[in-house]
Amino acid sequence: MLSRDARHLILKQVGSDGQQRIASGTVLLIGAGGIGCAAAVYLASSGVGHVKINDFDTIDETNLGRQVLYTPADLGQYKAEVAAARLRAINPDIQVTAITERLQDDILASEVGASDIILDGCDNFATRFQVNDACVLARRRLISGSAIRLEGQLAVFGPAFEAEPCYRCLYVEADESMDSCAGNGILSPVPGVIGTMMAVEALKYFAGIESDTLKLHLYDATTSEFRTLKLKKRKDCPACGTIDAA
Repeated sequence: MLSRDARHLILKQVGSDGQQRIASGTVLLIGAGGIGCAAAVYLASSGVGHVKINDFDTIDETNLGRQVLYTPADLGQYKAEVAAARLRAINPDIQVTAITERLQDDILASEVGASDIILDGCDNFATRFQVNDACVLARRRLISGSAIRLEGQLAVFGPAFEAEPCYRCLYVEADESMDSCAGNGILSPVPGVIGTMMAVEALKYFAGIESDTLKLHLYDATTSEFRTLKLKKRKDCPACGTIDAA
């Protein structure tokens, strides 16, 4: 597969060692919607060794405008299973696992612990909080992305939660206004922008390229501008606030 990876191999920031780490890596992708589809395509095409896709939802017609792995022929099928099949077609040399059950409690903890990095592109705060807490306990890098209307957000958390903030440091309580595309609308390519950025951060992690875990990146498609906000660790955070620095 040297020819497939050639453009990575000549990058001084990646090279053969970095590409080998990518090929040996395992990613757990939570959510196979607009964000997850975009991220998954680049994870697979870049040669991430094992991509696990978790989504218990089925494909409906309203998904087709922005969830680019699906076609009208896929209506009614599980997103995770269809996405997994498409990723295997994109790169037959990687392992792809579809998880169609809701991950909670011990099962979620087990899947997070068995992965090197977690990408969360789900559409509700309850799941995001659970995924964050599992990542804190397992000390796993969490890349979180969201999109609504013409706006998107991206942040990278951990795994050094003793000194760095987690997702709950950013959101103390659920912001229900951001939970649903159905009620708020969304411009189709916006989740693709965020999902692609999440894939970049995952590949950087495997390649050993440093990411800033103290920033929230905000994308405004109206102005085509990015803003960056500083994040701080909360001492009273219910997830990471009780973790003491060594």
